Amino acid sequence: MASSDSERRPLIGLPTYSERTRFGHWDVDAAVLHRTYVDMTVRAGGIPVLLPPTGSAPPELVDRLDGLVLTGGADLEPSRYGATPHPATRGTRPDRDEWEFTLFEHARGAGLPVLAICRGLQLVNVALGGTLRQHLPDVLGHTDHSPSPGAFGVTTIRTLAGSRVAAIAGPEVKAHCHHHQAIDTLAASLVATAHAADGTIEAAEAGTGPFLVGVQWHPEENAADHRLVRALVEQATT
Repeated sequence: MASSDSERRPLIGLPTYSERTRFGHWDVDAAVLHRTYVDMTVRAGGIPVLLPPTGSAPPELVDRLDGLVLTGGADLEPSRYGATPHPATRGTRPDRDEWEFTLFEHARGAGLPVLAICRGLQLVNVALGGTLRQHLPDVLGHTDHSPSPGAFGVTTIRTLAGSRVAAIAGPEVKAHCHHHQAIDTLAASLVATAHAADGTIEAAEAGTGPFLVGVQWHPEENAADHRLVRALVEQATT
Protein backbone atom coordinates (compact mmCIF):
# COMPACT_ATOMS: atom_id res chain seq x y z
CA MET A 1 0.00 0.00 0.00
CA ALA A 2 1.36 3.45 -0.89
CA SER A 3 2.22 5.75 1.97
CA SER A 4 0.06 8.81 2.61
CA ASP A 5 1.64 12.27 2.21
CA SER A 6 1.88 12.56 6.00
CA GLU A 7 3.94 9.33 6.15
CA ARG A 8 6.18 10.12 3.19
CA ARG A 9 9.86 10.28 4.06
CA PRO A 10 11.69 13.10 2.25
CA LEU A 11 14.37 12.46 -0.36
CA ILE A 12 17.66 14.07 0.74
CA GLY A 13 20.36 14.60 -1.88
CA LEU A 14 23.97 13.77 -0.89
CA PRO A 15 26.68 14.78 -3.42
CA THR A 16 29.49 12.24 -3.83
CA TYR A 17 33.05 12.06 -5.11
CA SER A 18 34.18 10.49 -8.35
CA GLU A 19 37.27 8.58 -7.16
CA ARG A 20 39.48 5.63 -7.96
CA THR A 21 38.30 3.10 -5.38
CA ARG A 22 39.31 -0.42 -4.31
CA PHE A 23 36.74 -2.92 -3.00
CA GLY A 24 36.56 -6.68 -3.26
CA HIS A 25 38.42 -7.71 -6.42
CA TRP A 26 37.91 -4.31 -8.05
CA ASP A 27 40.07 -1.22 -8.54
CA VAL A 28 37.83 1.09 -10.53
CA ASP A 29 36.47 4.62 -10.83
CA ALA A 30 33.47 4.89 -8.52
CA ALA A 31 31.03 7.37 -7.01
CA VAL A 32 31.78 7.29 -3.28
CA LEU A 33 30.81 8.98 -0.03
CA HIS A 34 31.47 8.25 3.63
CA ARG A 35 28.77 5.89 4.90
CA THR A 36 28.26 8.11 7.95
CA TYR A 37 26.33 10.62 5.80
CA VAL A 38 23.95 7.91 4.65
CA ASP A 39 23.44 6.58 8.18
CA MET A 40 22.89 10.09 9.58
CA THR A 41 20.20 10.80 6.99
CA VAL A 42 18.39 7.53 7.68
CA ARG A 43 18.50 8.07 11.46
CA ALA A 44 16.97 11.51 10.96
CA GLY A 45 14.05 10.11 8.98
CA GLY A 46 15.15 10.92 5.43
CA ILE A 47 15.86 8.75 2.40
CA PRO A 48 19.43 9.33 1.16
CA VAL A 49 19.93 9.85 -2.58
CA LEU A 50 23.57 9.77 -3.75
CA LEU A 51 24.39 12.36 -6.42
CA PRO A 52 27.60 11.71 -8.39
CA PRO A 53 29.24 14.62 -10.27
CA THR A 54 28.31 14.51 -13.96
CA GLY A 55 29.05 18.03 -15.19
CA SER A 56 26.65 20.87 -14.45
CA ALA A 57 23.70 19.78 -12.34
CA PRO A 58 20.45 19.85 -14.35
CA PRO A 59 17.82 22.19 -12.92
CA GLU A 60 15.14 19.48 -12.96
CA LEU A 61 17.14 17.43 -10.46
CA VAL A 62 16.02 19.55 -7.53
CA ASP A 63 12.38 18.94 -8.50
CA ARG A 64 12.92 15.32 -7.45
CA LEU A 65 14.50 16.17 -4.09
CA ASP A 66 13.01 17.45 -0.85
CA GLY A 67 16.28 18.58 0.78
CA LEU A 68 20.00 18.77 0.15
CA VAL A 69 23.07 18.10 2.29
CA LEU A 70 26.23 19.60 0.80
CA THR A 71 28.77 17.09 2.05
CA GLY A 72 32.39 17.50 3.12
CA GLY A 73 35.47 16.76 1.04
CA ALA A 74 38.30 18.29 -0.95
CA ASP A 75 39.36 21.93 -1.05
CA LEU A 76 37.55 24.21 -3.49
CA GLU A 77 39.44 25.44 -6.52
CA PRO A 78 40.75 28.88 -5.33
CA SER A 79 39.95 30.54 -8.67
CA ARG A 80 36.32 30.26 -7.60
CA TYR A 81 36.94 33.08 -5.13
CA GLY A 82 39.63 34.97 -7.04
CA ALA A 83 42.68 33.54 -5.25
CA THR A 84 45.84 31.73 -6.29
CA PRO A 85 46.44 28.31 -4.74
CA HIS A 86 48.28 28.10 -1.42
CA PRO A 87 50.87 25.28 -1.31
CA ALA A 88 48.62 23.44 1.17
CA THR A 89 45.61 23.63 -1.16
CA ARG A 90 45.87 20.28 -2.89
CA GLY A 91 43.70 17.59 -4.41
CA THR A 92 41.00 19.95 -5.70
CA ARG A 93 38.13 18.40 -7.66
CA PRO A 94 36.96 20.83 -10.38
CA ASP A 95 34.33 18.33 -11.59
CA ARG A 96 32.77 18.16 -8.15
CA ASP A 97 32.97 21.95 -7.79
CA GLU A 98 31.06 22.43 -11.06
CA TRP A 99 28.41 19.91 -10.04
CA GLU A 100 27.85 21.31 -6.55
CA PHE A 101 27.97 25.01 -7.39
CA THR A 102 25.22 24.51 -9.98
CA LEU A 103 23.34 22.11 -7.70
CA PHE A 104 23.34 24.68 -4.89
CA GLU A 105 22.24 27.42 -7.28
CA HIS A 106 19.26 25.35 -8.45
CA ALA A 107 18.39 24.25 -4.91
CA ARG A 108 18.43 27.80 -3.61
CA GLY A 109 16.37 29.02 -6.54
CA ALA A 110 13.78 26.31 -5.90
CA GLY A 111 13.56 27.05 -2.17
CA LEU A 112 14.97 23.66 -1.19
CA PRO A 113 16.19 23.42 2.43
CA VAL A 114 19.98 23.03 2.55
CA LEU A 115 22.37 21.81 5.25
CA ALA A 116 26.01 22.45 4.33
CA ILE A 117 28.81 20.52 6.06
CA CYS A 118 32.51 21.52 6.13
CA ARG A 119 33.41 21.86 2.43
CA GLY A 120 29.69 22.46 1.91
CA LEU A 121 29.74 25.57 4.11
CA GLN A 122 32.81 26.84 2.28
CA LEU A 123 31.09 26.26 -1.06
CA VAL A 124 27.96 28.12 0.07
CA ASN A 125 30.04 31.07 1.26
CA VAL A 126 31.97 31.26 -2.02
CA ALA A 127 28.85 30.76 -4.15
CA LEU A 128 27.24 33.73 -2.38
CA GLY A 129 30.30 35.98 -2.83
CA GLY A 130 32.57 35.22 0.14
CA THR A 131 36.19 34.05 0.32
CA LEU A 132 38.22 31.46 2.23
CA ARG A 133 41.35 31.27 4.35
CA GLN A 134 43.31 28.60 2.53
CA HIS A 135 45.42 27.30 5.42
CA LEU A 136 44.38 28.01 8.99
CA PRO A 137 47.72 27.07 10.63
CA ASP A 138 49.29 30.08 8.87
CA VAL A 139 46.76 32.35 10.58
CA LEU A 140 46.16 30.59 13.91
CA GLY A 141 49.54 28.99 14.60
CA HIS A 142 48.02 25.58 15.44
CA THR A 143 46.48 22.54 13.74
CA ASP A 144 43.68 21.84 16.23
CA HIS A 145 40.99 21.97 13.53
CA SER A 146 42.70 19.23 11.51
CA PRO A 147 45.19 17.41 13.74
CA SER A 148 46.33 14.76 11.24
CA PRO A 149 45.24 13.10 7.98
CA GLY A 150 42.20 10.92 8.48
CA ALA A 151 41.62 12.10 12.07
CA PHE A 152 39.05 14.41 13.60
CA GLY A 153 39.82 16.93 16.31
CA VAL A 154 37.20 17.84 18.92
CA THR A 155 36.66 21.59 19.12
CA THR A 156 34.39 23.49 21.50
CA ILE A 157 32.04 25.69 19.47
CA ARG A 158 29.91 28.50 20.88
CA THR A 159 26.72 29.33 18.96
CA LEU A 160 25.00 32.69 18.59
CA ALA A 161 21.92 33.09 20.77
CA GLY A 162 18.75 33.41 18.71
CA SER A 163 20.23 31.72 15.63
CA ARG A 164 18.87 28.63 13.91
CA VAL A 165 21.98 26.64 14.75
CA ALA A 166 21.69 27.57 18.43
CA ALA A 167 18.03 26.52 18.46
CA ILE A 168 19.02 23.18 16.90
CA ALA A 169 22.33 22.36 18.61
CA GLY A 170 22.29 24.45 21.80
CA PRO A 171 24.68 27.13 23.08
CA GLU A 172 27.78 24.92 22.95
CA VAL A 173 28.85 22.02 20.73
CA LYS A 174 31.73 19.57 21.12
CA ALA A 175 32.35 19.40 17.40
CA HIS A 176 34.22 16.84 15.32
CA CYS A 177 36.43 18.95 13.05
CA HIS A 178 38.69 18.13 10.13
CA HIS A 179 39.38 21.29 8.14
CA HIS A 180 42.48 23.31 7.35
CA GLN A 181 40.43 25.99 5.57
CA ALA A 182 37.58 28.20 6.76
CA ILE A 183 35.61 31.31 5.92
CA ASP A 184 37.61 34.51 5.54
CA THR A 185 35.25 37.14 4.10
CA LEU A 186 31.69 36.17 4.96
CA ALA A 187 29.15 36.45 2.14
CA ALA A 188 26.85 39.45 2.64
CA SER A 189 23.69 37.32 2.74
CA LEU A 190 25.03 35.05 5.51
CA VAL A 191 25.25 35.54 9.27
CA ALA A 192 28.08 33.94 11.29
CA THR A 193 26.29 31.97 14.00
CA ALA A 194 29.02 29.92 15.71
CA HIS A 195 32.73 30.37 16.44
CA ALA A 196 35.60 28.41 17.89
CA ALA A 197 37.57 29.96 20.74
CA ASP A 198 40.25 31.09 18.25
CA GLY A 199 37.66 33.11 16.29
CA THR A 200 37.23 30.69 13.39
CA ILE A 201 33.71 30.84 11.95
CA GLU A 202 32.23 27.39 12.58
CA ALA A 203 28.66 28.00 11.40
CA ALA A 204 26.81 30.44 9.17
CA GLU A 205 23.24 30.65 7.99
CA ALA A 206 20.97 32.70 5.77
CA GLY A 207 19.37 35.62 7.53
CA THR A 208 16.23 35.32 5.41
CA GLY A 209 14.61 32.90 3.01
CA PRO A 210 14.47 29.10 2.95
CA PHE A 211 16.38 26.99 5.47
CA LEU A 212 20.12 27.33 4.83
CA VAL A 213 22.47 26.33 7.65
CA GLY A 214 26.15 25.56 7.22
CA VAL A 215 28.52 24.12 9.81
CA GLN A 216 32.28 23.78 9.52
CA TRP A 217 32.32 20.67 11.69
CA HIS A 218 31.17 17.11 10.85
CA PRO A 219 27.89 16.20 12.58
CA GLU A 220 27.80 12.89 10.70
CA GLU A 221 30.73 11.72 12.84
CA ASN A 222 28.62 11.81 16.02
CA ALA A 223 26.23 8.87 15.79
CA ALA A 224 24.48 9.94 19.00
CA ASP A 225 23.42 13.37 17.72
CA HIS A 226 21.50 13.87 14.48
CA ARG A 227 19.75 17.12 15.42
CA LEU A 228 21.09 19.17 12.50
CA VAL A 229 20.02 16.77 9.77
CA ARG A 230 16.77 16.11 11.64
CA ALA A 231 16.07 19.86 11.39
CA LEU A 232 16.70 19.63 7.65
CA VAL A 233 14.38 16.62 7.32
CA GLU A 234 11.65 18.47 9.22
CA GLN A 235 12.00 21.42 6.83
CA ALA A 236 11.93 19.03 3.87
CA THR A 237 8.58 17.55 4.98
CA THR A 238 6.74 20.89 5.20
